[in-house]
Amino acid sequence: MILEILNNYALIIFLFFVIAILYSSVGFGGGSSYIAALTLTSLLHTDIKVIALCCNIVVVTGNVWKYYQNTCLNWYKVIPLTIISIPASFLGGYILLKQELFFIILGCTLLIAAVSMWFSKQIALKTYQTNNAQNKNIFFGGVIGFISGMVGIGGGIFLAPLLHLTNWDTSKRIAATASFFILVNSLAGILGQLSSTKVQLNYPLLITLLLTVIIGGQLGSSITNNYFTPNQLKKATALLIAFVSVRILLKYLY
Repeated sequence: MILEILNNYALIIFLFFVIAILYSSVGFGGGSSYIAALTLTSLLHTDIKVIALCCNIVVVTGNVWKYYQNTCLNWYKVIPLTIISIPASFLGGYILLKQELFFIILGCTLLIAAVSMWFSKQIALKTYQTNNAQNKNIFFGGVIGFISGMVGIGGGIFLAPLLHLTNWDTSKRIAATASFFILVNSLAGILGQLSSTKVQLNYPLLITLLLTVIIGGQLGSSITNNYFTPNQLKKATALLIAFVSVRILLKYLY
């Protein structure tokens, strides 16, 4: 069984390993790129979402624990972002889309994610200012949570640039908040997905990919810090996501 998985999904396993390294170095889960990679397979779109969310959870759990120990999570500001995003992500995951519509929404979402990641460094250079606009936090969290649950990503790739743009907090606390946001919304999205449909996962493949992203995530910080800057990694990843999103849109719109 293991040899069969390795033979049939060698490219996907390699891509997941690379994605885990790249994303762990910049504080994201990698859900958008996991989905992009899985579109190369013949897996059902419902299975693709669950696998991507599971890998998200594995990658960011360690980051969340580290940020928690270092008291980087400002719960007074984090809770308004997640209080609506969690049920919204569950609802997004619960909605069962037709495969064609799912991939059109996914293509648009990935394209937006690529643009957000490409410009995130410029956004992050803005001066930090205290912002207690909790109503906006609730709204932003709810919208991003719903979209994330619907397409099978954690939402951090949208949230982090937005928080930098609005001078929400320091860069470290934004990274901590994005990791926590990804974790709770990935969990809610999976619950919504499993509640709405029977998912028949390829469990040997799922376990293989989970082990792959665990190893890749652990290696990410040490390898990338020695050879690449976080901005170089984000640019390369943004280009990859943009390429995949355009391919998906061309396939399902024409």
